[in-house]
Amino acid sequence: MTTHTLQTAPAPATRTDQQVPLQLKLAAAWTSFMCLYIYVDVLGLYKPGAVEGILKGKVFTFDITQTFMVSALAASAVPIMMILLSTTLPPRANRTTNLVVASLLIPWMAFNLTGGEWLYYYGLGFALELVILVFILRSAWNWRRMSAVSSLNE
Repeated sequence: MTTHTLQTAPAPATRTDQQVPLQLKLAAAWTSFMCLYIYVDVLGLYKPGAVEGILKGKVFTFDITQTFMVSALAASAVPIMMILLSTTLPPRANRTTNLVVASLLIPWMAFNLTGGEWLYYYGLGFALELVILVFILRSAWNWRRMSAVSSLNE
């Protein structure tokens, strides 16, 4: 007598589309922005004459002084702090802070295009930074609507 056992194939694993919280998306965007911001400056050191200028105490047309260094650190600290603030501020303050800071950084980043040297290099850096800043602005701008829609679906 033969017995037949019915074997069923295991159910295929299903992938679920995990929703990434908006605060985490914003922090990731600010982190990406900072990587570009840093690499544009670091790779700019390979531009002929850049290191010689630094050794002579100049960056572009600016004298390297304590005021210059404090200003450079403060300028870098703003997007660095946005990584943390995007994950810790309450939603309303988070939305407003992201909108204000990203809006102010667009003209600040465009300043890197002044001087006309290496326009393709700095232009590409600005374009990539601009894409990220627009993502941040769009995400923060739509935050309220996304929150209202998600609360309706729950």
